[in-house]
Amino acid sequence: MRLAFTFFVAGFVSFAVPASAQSPDPVAPVKEVMDITISNWSEDVDEWKSIFESELLDRLYARDLVALYRQASEKAAKLFDSDDPVDPFDYDVVTGSPDGCPLQDVKIALAGEKDGVSDVVATFRLWTCEENEDTRNLVTEAHFEVVQEDGRAVIRDIYHILDGERDSVVEELRTMIAQEDDE
Repeated sequence: MRLAFTFFVAGFVSFAVPASAQSPDPVAPVKEVMDITISNWSEDVDEWKSIFESELLDRLYARDLVALYRQASEKAAKLFDSDDPVDPFDYDVVTGSPDGCPLQDVKIALAGEKDGVSDVVATFRLWTCEENEDTRNLVTEAHFEVVQEDGRAVIRDIYHILDGERDSVVEELRTMIAQEDDE
């Protein structure tokens, strides 16, 4: 009976945690981040949810990215004279923009793997509410570097692609941390 209860509890716990928390599938953590991003840009969003919320950090992201994010958050907190960590980004790192419209035509796919790093690509239309047809039909592309840590897939870096250039979230965090305080 005790063994059956243990299996029941273990099964219940595994259902209570999102699949991306347990999965070696490199697309799983990206899908969870994109679901949050889609919700954030929807017309009926009540409250913006950070893709770097404390609960998500250790579950969806690689240890190195988490350490950099926490360090940059602490530095931002000092700049804003806050006792709590502050999100160091003033824009959405997935869309690469502080503004936008409800995301449409979202596609997430594994683009390839090399040396233990999976390239998961998310494409979407961000400017669907704009009047200009060319702007409205622009396709935005974000790349997620996904690696395996402790048997699960985690995001190591996020790159927003604009005009053929890749902006690295990790490099941006390093730059923020390295900047001298103006005090």
